[in-house]
Amino acid sequence: MRFLPLIPSLGLLLSAVVGCSSERPAASGSTAEKLPGAAVTTIYVVRHAEKETSPALTDPPLTPAGEQRALTLRDTLGSRNIEALYVTNTVRSRATAAPLATALQRTPQVYDKPADLAARILREQKGKTVLVVGHSNTLLPLVSALGATSEITTVEDGEYDYLFEVKVPPSGAATVVTHRFGAEQ
Repeated sequence: MRFLPLIPSLGLLLSAVVGCSSERPAASGSTAEKLPGAAVTTIYVVRHAEKETSPALTDPPLTPAGEQRALTLRDTLGSRNIEALYVTNTVRSRATAAPLATALQRTPQVYDKPADLAARILREQKGKTVLVVGHSNTLLPLVSALGATSEITTVEDGEYDYLFEVKVPPSGAATVVTHRFGAEQ
């Protein structure tokens, strides 16, 4: 019978221990903050899809092949948690992003200069995933402005299938992996 007074004390001690262990994760930060790479910013950079080539068109739309490539882009990136989309102010750039924007219920934001966009992404989208739709002469300058070096040195006028995946960690060097997507040229 001498042990009965210890039982309430033991229960109180166990409650205190359990209470401390459940409080520990909240006190040291969220689990996401502890995971390696949690704050990596991922930027997918693509050229607009195939466009009409008539010299009479100053702002050409996509061809049927371009429309199909835009759908493939949606299917390729649809599950990648894209939080923002950036496009140039052209019909072909907006149309390339449109299927993905619709699927994700996001409104693409227009940009002008690759270097300004890189700074904006790194400031406003830190730790998130974004898509940028550009042009043959803006893709590589954007990749470079994000701090990565691509093994691709030029994007030819007839090349529409590059998908650059740039990863910018909170510290250290940015990296880029080049993928191909859509129909074969």
